[in-house]
Amino acid sequence: MERQCLKTDKDSGIVSDANDWAVETMKNPRYPLELVQRVITVSLETVKIVNGLPAIFGIDA
Repeated sequence: MERQCLKTDKDSGIVSDANDWAVETMKNPRYPLELVQRVITVSLETVKIVNGLPAIFGIDA
């Protein structure tokens, strides 16, 4: 999330704003939010898959 915050370079004064990038490049202002949602979904599905694997060497998940 820290990469999504608004940053201004001290030396050049260039402003880095993920929301501007999303609108200009992806043509979708919701892109940063949707990206975070995808990461959460993949994480939750991974937990389900790992929990469904059989125990190896007598170690339960």
